[in-house]
Amino acid sequence: MMDSSLSLLLSCCSLLAVVPLNAVQAQSDESLLLVSSFAALPAGGISCLKLNSAEGSLQLLHKCGDIPQPFFFDVLPDQNLLCSIYAETFGGAPTEELASWKLNPQDHRLQLISRSPTQGAASCFVEFSLGGNSVLVANYSTGSVTSFALQNGTLSAPVSFFQHQGSSVNNQRQQEPHAHCFVISPCGKYALAADLGTDNLHCYRLDAAAGRLEPSAVPLVPLPPGSGPRHLSFHPGGKSLSVINELANTITSFSWDATTGTPKPLQTISTLPDDFGGVTHTADLKFTPDGRFLYGTNRGHDSIAMYSVQQNGTLKRIGIVDAHGAGPQNLAVSRDGRMLICANMPGGSVAAFRIDQETGKLTFTSAVELAAPSCIRFLN
Repeated sequence: MMDSSLSLLLSCCSLLAVVPLNAVQAQSDESLLLVSSFAALPAGGISCLKLNSAEGSLQLLHKCGDIPQPFFFDVLPDQNLLCSIYAETFGGAPTEELASWKLNPQDHRLQLISRSPTQGAASCFVEFSLGGNSVLVANYSTGSVTSFALQNGTLSAPVSFFQHQGSSVNNQRQQEPHAHCFVISPCGKYALAADLGTDNLHCYRLDAAAGRLEPSAVPLVPLPPGSGPRHLSFHPGGKSLSVINELANTITSFSWDATTGTPKPLQTISTLPDDFGGVTHTADLKFTPDGRFLYGTNRGHDSIAMYSVQQNGTLKRIGIVDAHGAGPQNLAVSRDGRMLICANMPGGSVAAFRIDQETGKLTFTSAVELAAPSCIRFLN
C-alpha cells in the first residue's frame, strides 16, 4: 500500500490520499467501494472508501467527483464507467438528468462524458443492463421510468418512457404513482419497477442492446393495498425475488418465472419487532452472493432486519440489529459475502458489519462519517 507519509486525513468531503485500485486488489482482504452523498454542492458527490474485511474496518480515501445531489448511481468497474443522477434541484424541476462518467482506474476520479434528461422529477434509481449497453432510471415524484442506450459511455436521448398511472389507499403517500426502483432480471431480458404510489410491480421486457422497453405479457403485479413497494432484489439463484415495502414495513417474496418474466407472491413478513409501535419506514434490501441470507433496513427504528432464505424462496427472520446510525438508507454486501455496508443518510455515517457465515447474523465492526450517504456500490 501507499507509504503512510503521503496520506492526508481530512474531513469527509475533502480530498484524501489516493490509493491505486491495483494496490488494493493485490490484498484479498481489501476492497474498494463508492458512496454517493445526497447533498447540494459542495458536499454532494461520490467518494471512495476502503474496506478491510479481516479487520472489519472502513477508511474514507477521497472524493471522486463533485456531483449535485447524486442520490443514486451504478458502476461498471470493468468498463470504467459510472452513471449517476445529476440534479441541480432534486424533485423541484420538471425533469432532472442522468450523467455518465469515466472512472479513472488509477485514482478513481470522475470525468463527465454526457448528460441526458430523465424526463422525470426526483429521479431515484439507476441500473446498468448486463454488458452496459443500456441504463434504466426510475423517477419518484412523477411516477415514471426511462431507458437510455449507451455507446462508448455516451448516453443517448431517452429511448423508452413509461408514465405509470393510478393511486392507492394511503392519502398522504399514494395519491399518484411513485416509481422507486427499476431492476433488471438476472437473465437480462426483463426489468421490474416497484411503484410505491400504486402498490404495483410494473413488468417490462428489455432489449438491452437498443435500450428499449415494452410491457411484459403480465404488465402489473399487485401488492397488498398500502404496502408502498420501494426496492426489490432478485435472488442470486434467479428463481425468486423480494420486495421491501416502505409503508407497511414488510418484505414480500415472489417466485420468478424467467421464461415469461412473471413474479408470483409467496409470503409477506415483517421487518420490525412485534412490540414496536413507533413511526418507521423501510428502505433497501440485499441478498448475500450465495443467496443464503437477506437484509432489510428500517428508518425510524434505525435497524437492519436479518433473514435466512428458505429453499422455496420464503424468508425466516433471524434477528434485528442496530444500524449504528439514523435512517439506514442503502445496503451493499461485499463480493466475498463477508461484510455488509450500510449508508445511514440522515445520520451522516457509513457502517460496516461482519456477516456470520454460518448463521447470517450481523456484528458491527466500524463506521466512518460521510455527508448524507445514500447509495453504495463495490468496485472489486
